[in-house]
Amino acid sequence: MNDMRLAERTVDTQGKPIKFSCRDVQVYYGDKHAIKDVNVDLEDKTVTAFIGPSGCGKSTFLRCLNRMNDTIDIARIEGKMILDGEDIYDRRVDPVQLRARVGMVFEKPNPFPKSIYDNVAYGPRIHGLSRNKAELDGIVEKALRGAALWNEVKDRLNETGTGLSGGQQQRLCIARAVATSPEVLLMDEPCSALDPIATSQVEELIDQLREEFSVVIVTHSMQQAARVSQKTAFFHLGNLVEYGTTDDIFTNPQDPRTESYISGKIG
Repeated sequence: MNDMRLAERTVDTQGKPIKFSCRDVQVYYGDKHAIKDVNVDLEDKTVTAFIGPSGCGKSTFLRCLNRMNDTIDIARIEGKMILDGEDIYDRRVDPVQLRARVGMVFEKPNPFPKSIYDNVAYGPRIHGLSRNKAELDGIVEKALRGAALWNEVKDRLNETGTGLSGGQQQRLCIARAVATSPEVLLMDEPCSALDPIATSQVEELIDQLREEFSVVIVTHSMQQAARVSQKTAFFHLGNLVEYGTTDDIFTNPQDPRTESYISGKIG
């Protein structure tokens, strides 16, 4: 499939807009073939869950979507990953600018050792998204509101972000990620280090975020995937085994490997 046909494909078979179109994606770590022949279209304004056993490739593939694997010397990526008609691995694409468009939230909350305000303001500052302090204040407030954190921290913006609870720290990291107004938000096991109450808060937030962003979440929890996502991709041994609506994947899987994973026979 050539670039032109990839660029022209902007909707899926249900007529929903496609944000990412990935074709024949291969990932190698040295001699290890970690991701094999992945073809998938990720919808806009949708939560897509990547599920599968540990080591199946779901986090590796997620990190391809904003070129985080570029930071690994032995990693090599082949194939096409098209974001709004542009191949993100084209040599003319600046990875720093790409990561402003495709934000990421990691497994463990990792706020900077700075104030709550500076954590959120960091991205807009380096990308030149504000012309003055008033504009930056507005961006910070909008991001914290978007992360359902504003009311909890508005009176202590100058306090360190590392002093927040675990759940608040993760929502701060989400606020930091959305402050650059990304189009896609990647989340790699965002609730694995959180207690059930904080997990519930982040899940509610994910549901709200899809009104504005395409969200892709890696999760080991099938219950979480069922709760928060509209589309689900099942990975196994580096292969994308099955991809479809979350309801179909969980109630009517087409591949016996998917059924075995959902039913707990493999994992």
